[in-house]
Amino acid sequence: MIERHEHGPVRELRLSSPPVNALNMALVQRLDAELVAAPEQGVRALVLSGQPGLFSAGLDVREVTTAAAEPLRRFIDGFFRLQERLARSPIPVVAAITGHCPAGGTVLALYCDHRVMARGAFRIGLNEVQVGLYPGLTIYRAFERLVGASKAAWLLPRGAMLDPEGALAAGLVDELVGPEQVVPRAVELGTQLVQLPPKAYARTRSLVRSDLLRLFDEPAEDVSAVFGADWLSGEARERLAALLGR
Repeated sequence: MIERHEHGPVRELRLSSPPVNALNMALVQRLDAELVAAPEQGVRALVLSGQPGLFSAGLDVREVTTAAAEPLRRFIDGFFRLQERLARSPIPVVAAITGHCPAGGTVLALYCDHRVMARGAFRIGLNEVQVGLYPGLTIYRAFERLVGASKAAWLLPRGAMLDPEGALAAGLVDELVGPEQVVPRAVELGTQLVQLPPKAYARTRSLVRSDLLRLFDEPAEDVSAVFGADWLSGEARERLAALLGR
């Protein structure tokens, strides 16, 4: 489900949940636990990676569409706890975006410190609206933080997906490398970060991420209320069912 690969002071957490690294409750809980464990075990930086050609396809469509109201609520609550865990990580997290990264995959990347993406025929973006889902204010603000208000207002309501060059130009990712270099480059970045003077780096990192943390310090939406039974509307179920039928 998640493979650990040690690179000195940097630990790579590689999503390994075939066929598409879909984020189901088990994977969300496991990743959350790994984020807690890493700093406790002396890890100084993390790389979050996927498989060649695919980072994560987002939330597990089958689990989402078949869940009853209460399990769905618990799942969504767990997914938002994972986002907060990433945002509050005491050690830097570099996203190694190894390929396609729609919806929930992009959400994970939003909360990382840096994002390295593979060049190629891949797509990344928050395409929730295309399948009838509402992304919510917290995800919107995290997205806006990277791409700016104007681009967020243009991209999010359309559920637009970007190619790697478009994502770089928009600010959604920080750099592009060849597919085989994504993980090595992310590990290199993590290694560079842990070599900085630790107190100065930690204080400065807290400064530049303070706006991200405020999204959780002062929540403007009740996640359970917004993402309850009404979140998975009839139109969403139809779109998601069509995806499963492909």
